[in-house]
Amino acid sequence: MGYTGKKVLVCGMGLSGTGAARLLLAHGASVTLCDLREEPAVEADLLTHERVSTHFGKNPDDILGEHQLMVLSPGIPTDLPFVEAARKLSIPVWGEVELASRHCKAQIMAVTGTNGKTTVCSLAGQIMAKAFPGSVMAGNIGVSFCGLVESVSPNAWVVAEISSFQLETIHSFRPKISAVLNMTPDHLNRHKTMEAYVAAKERIYENQTEDDICVLNFDNQHSHTMIAKTPAKPMLFSNNELDKGVFIKNDGIWIRWHFLGIKLDVEVIKLADIPIPGSHNAENVMAAIAMCAAAGAPLDIIAAGIKAFKAVEHRLEFVKEIDGISYYNDSKATNVDSAIKAITGLSQPTILIGGGHDKGLDFGEMVKVFPGRVKHFIVIGETADALIGTCKAHNYHDYERANTLKDAVNIAAARAEAGDAVLLSPACAAFDMFDNYEQRGRVFKQFVRELG
Repeated sequence: MGYTGKKVLVCGMGLSGTGAARLLLAHGASVTLCDLREEPAVEADLLTHERVSTHFGKNPDDILGEHQLMVLSPGIPTDLPFVEAARKLSIPVWGEVELASRHCKAQIMAVTGTNGKTTVCSLAGQIMAKAFPGSVMAGNIGVSFCGLVESVSPNAWVVAEISSFQLETIHSFRPKISAVLNMTPDHLNRHKTMEAYVAAKERIYENQTEDDICVLNFDNQHSHTMIAKTPAKPMLFSNNELDKGVFIKNDGIWIRWHFLGIKLDVEVIKLADIPIPGSHNAENVMAAIAMCAAAGAPLDIIAAGIKAFKAVEHRLEFVKEIDGISYYNDSKATNVDSAIKAITGLSQPTILIGGGHDKGLDFGEMVKVFPGRVKHFIVIGETADALIGTCKAHNYHDYERANTLKDAVNIAAARAEAGDAVLLSPACAAFDMFDNYEQRGRVFKQFVRELG
C-alpha cells in the first residue's frame, strides 16, 4: 500500500504508535493520532506536523470511515467494538510490526514464546551485531521497530522480540528465522484460553517458507505440533541429545546440523562458561545458538558473545549482597512458569516476594516447588488473596502479606539470614501498583540499596 494521500489512524501513542506515526508521515501519509488519554506524552514536533490531527480522550468510533488504514498498538485488544467496526468497513488493521516489516530491507530474526524472549533477543542481538555489523534489536524489547527500520543495512539483521499481542495484527510479516522458545499459560485475561494464546504465538511462522528456519524447543509439548505445522525448516534445541539440532551433551552445548554448505557436529560452549545462572538460561543460550548459527554467524563469535553476556535487567538480576544475603530482581517474571524458573534457578534458601496484577493464572504449580526452596513467601498486590489461598490449598504456611513493595523488602531483610537469597519474582504483571515491570524492578532495587 502506498501512503501518499492516504489517511491512517494510529491508535495508542506509546513507543510503537509514535514510531508508526513517524514512519507513515515520512512516506506521505496523513495521520490521526488516537489515544484514550486526554493528554498522552507525544513529542511537540509530531503534534504540530501539518499532516497530523489528534483524537484524544475517546475511542475513534465516529471517525473510522475517514481512514484507509488503522495501525493498532499491541496493548489494545483486537476484539474491541471500534476494531471490529473497522474490519466491517474493510479498513485494514495492522500492528507496528506489520508496518515496519513492509519497509525492512534487512533480514528479520523474530523471537516469541512465554518466557526468555528478552534474554534470547539480547544475547542474539549482541552476537549478530558482531557477526553482521549494523544489526539491531527491536520490538517488544523496548525499541520501536518502525523507528529504526529504514536505517538498517540490507546486509544486517533485525533481531525482533515479538509478543502474542503483536502477532495478532500481522498479515504479511515473514521473518527469515523465527523462534518459539516455550509455551506456558500467560495473558489468559486477554486471550481467554490456552488454545487461543498458542494460536497467536504460532502466527510467527505462518508466512515462512521452506527457505526459512523455525527454531523450536523440543522439550516443550506444544513444539511437537508446531514441528509438523511450520512451513519452515524446523531447527530444534533440547536438554537431551538430538540427531539434529542444538543440545546439551556431557557438560557442554553442541550443535549438530548440515547447512550453508557446512556440516557441524561440535561443542559450542561449556555449560560452566555460561555467565547467567539457571537451567532455563541454558535453554535460552541454546535458542540463541540455533538462531545465530542458522543466520551464518561463526561459532567462535557465538561462543565469545555468550561468555561476555550479562544478565538482562529485571531478569534474575543480581542487585547486591548485604550481610551475607543476596538480593535478586526478577521483576520481568510476570507469569507462573517464569517465576518457577527463577525459584529453581537459585541454589540458596529463598525469601520470595510475589504478587501483582491478576492475569487469571493458576499459582498451584509455583507453590508446589516451594518446599526445600522457599523458606518464606511475602505476598503483595491484587493477587495476594489468591496466592494465600493457593498456599493453604497446598499446605504451605510460611507466608505473610505486605501492603507495599517497600514493606515486603523490609520484611524480607528481617526474615533472611546470611546465606539466603531474597528474590522478587512476582508471577504477575505490575499494573496494580506500578506502570510496568521495569518500574517495579527499579523501585525494588532502590529499596534494596537503601537497606545497605
